[in-house]
Amino acid sequence: MVHSLLAALFSLILYSSSMAELTRFFHPAKSDGTLSLLAIGDWGRNGTFNQSLVAYQMGMIGEELDIDFIISVGDNFYESGLRDVDDISFEESFCKIYTAKSLQKQWYSVLGNHDYRGNVMAQLDPILKQIDSRWLCMRSFIVDAEIANFFFLDTTPFVKKYWKNPKKNQYDWREVAPRKRYISSLLKELEIALGESAATWKIVIGHHTLRSVSEHGETPELVKLLLPMLINYGVDIYINGHDHCLQHISSTDSFIHFLTSGGGSKAWRGIIMPTMENLQFFYDGQGFVSLQLSSTDAEIKFYNVFGDVLHQWKITKEFYDYIV
Repeated sequence: MVHSLLAALFSLILYSSSMAELTRFFHPAKSDGTLSLLAIGDWGRNGTFNQSLVAYQMGMIGEELDIDFIISVGDNFYESGLRDVDDISFEESFCKIYTAKSLQKQWYSVLGNHDYRGNVMAQLDPILKQIDSRWLCMRSFIVDAEIANFFFLDTTPFVKKYWKNPKKNQYDWREVAPRKRYISSLLKELEIALGESAATWKIVIGHHTLRSVSEHGETPELVKLLLPMLINYGVDIYINGHDHCLQHISSTDSFIHFLTSGGGSKAWRGIIMPTMENLQFFYDGQGFVSLQLSSTDAEIKFYNVFGDVLHQWKITKEFYDYIV
């Protein structure tokens, strides 16, 4: 365990882009050029609502696939994020739950709307990494994993309704307000980064849905402001949580695949609302997603709390050598 933790720490080489301000991390692929990872969201409930069962299966699948890291798509701690850096929820919902040897890898995490209801600065504080070295949570950042670039986005500030009724839920907008300036800056940085990316796979991660047939449906602000950019720059996959289910939706007007991995704990909401998009898979329960990437293929699988593969498919990219 110590060796894997040290390896993860040394592999995280922080570097700055000369053109974009998004923080970048380097995470090497395996020696054969492949990459394996898990994605999970909406999980932090002290092990309840099957969180512990999902964690157990993540450990089993993580070992089978020899995963390189884990992605958390937000709503990391319920119901209202963390109180401060000493909040016991960090250990009770994270450190003591994801204990399998295969899960002792770097966790890359973004914030969800429930995280914003707590002390956001606590969840972003480097002190948490001293408690558990796996933890890395930032508002927005990029992970360069050689064959793939992962763009992690802070989507909560995009949603206007969170700003309009502070009496219902208090949101921690420190370092975010004013909203329009923050979003404008983030989108400009993202566009530069997407334009610079020469990776085979471009994968964007955010908490909120772009396409969904479940309770929250589409997020209008993201459909308007973010989706056109993802299409324009050839993004392959968008991964989100927010809806507490598992979904795979393919686009009718682009090559983007929309994956929902929000089954980390509380689920079974019983809501499905078909849309005009191509629904490939929907499961209204707990589970998680795996991605296995190579220079030509991406294989994605959805698992339930028993480790059963509920849905899988493969994307293949063909590259041609042109003779002039």
